[in-house]
Amino acid sequence: MTDSLDALDRLPLRDDLRGRSPYGAPMIDVPYALNVNENTHPMPPEVAEAIAEGVREAATGLNRYPDRDFRELRAALAEYLGHGLAEENLWAANGSNEILQQILQAFGGPGRSVLSFMPTYSMYPLLALGTNTEYVAGERAADYSLDAARAAEQVREHRPAVTILCSPNNPTGTALGLDVIEAVYEAASEFNGMVVVDEAYAEFARDPEDTALNLLAGRERLIVSRTMSKAFALAGARVGYFAAAPAVVDAVTLVRLPYHLSAITQATALAALRHREGLLANVEDIRRQRDRIVARLTELGLEPASSDSNFVFFGGVGDSHGLWEDLLADGVLIRDVGIAGRLRVTAGTQEETAAFLDSLEKHLDDRR
Repeated sequence: MTDSLDALDRLPLRDDLRGRSPYGAPMIDVPYALNVNENTHPMPPEVAEAIAEGVREAATGLNRYPDRDFRELRAALAEYLGHGLAEENLWAANGSNEILQQILQAFGGPGRSVLSFMPTYSMYPLLALGTNTEYVAGERAADYSLDAARAAEQVREHRPAVTILCSPNNPTGTALGLDVIEAVYEAASEFNGMVVVDEAYAEFARDPEDTALNLLAGRERLIVSRTMSKAFALAGARVGYFAAAPAVVDAVTLVRLPYHLSAITQATALAALRHREGLLANVEDIRRQRDRIVARLTELGLEPASSDSNFVFFGGVGDSHGLWEDLLADGVLIRDVGIAGRLRVTAGTQEETAAFLDSLEKHLDDRR
């Protein structure tokens, strides 16, 4: 490891990248991996077959570049989202991380900043770094909530080129009211700032209709980012997308790489959208497991956050890393998010949830 670091240090790396660590969560082979917010339910066989058929068909044309503007996929995504959206309102990329990267490439950059409210998704600062955009860490209340007035105040104070609101928020799982998004957009409009609402976990919300998509009409600098990794169980396929005014899509095409969305990716996403009923059928069970976790943690005297996502963020643990290690020894991998006394667990299948709760109850008293 030391030799590798020495070799890296000899390269003419950008100064602002020296000493940095790449994004990553532990990838450990355990019976119960509940640390990265995946949809742990198996892919329905009929959907897997439909995807395989779509990929087989696409494979016959892999000697040619794919549709650079993937119009069929964009139309299918617009139809899925509804809200009067059309193909020209949609854009897709290799996961929502690339979506956010393209947004910062287009609207961030040297001399500009991006604001989000900590704790939140840990990739935001790294995406800012990679696009030479200054990162501004906004503040939440002590209970990790964010109200409209305080959020708008910070936007006016820092005047970021881009503000990212994560709802439901990662790692807390809490959703924002539409009043917060409206207030932030109004504040950002005073200096022509962009506002991105990252809704990666939107399908798991208690009220999935309470979405920032309702606010898109008439707001030309609002972007709603989504992913197919979570509810659609396509984490391995890497498909993210956003909805916005057509001009925003035009802006992002200026920075996208040529043919960035492969024919295989397009075929996979289209097959999944055509068979979404089978995929989304698991969402309700995941919600039940999430609520089961919240209820049991509350009974155990812990402090779970109110979650609108497919995971639960909880506190009340004295030695959180020790508890993380105890669970791992039992074959249950959850996420140590680096916040003292708090951990995060993905809501998995009924069996996975039971394994987590059994292990937790076995070790909790020793780690309070």
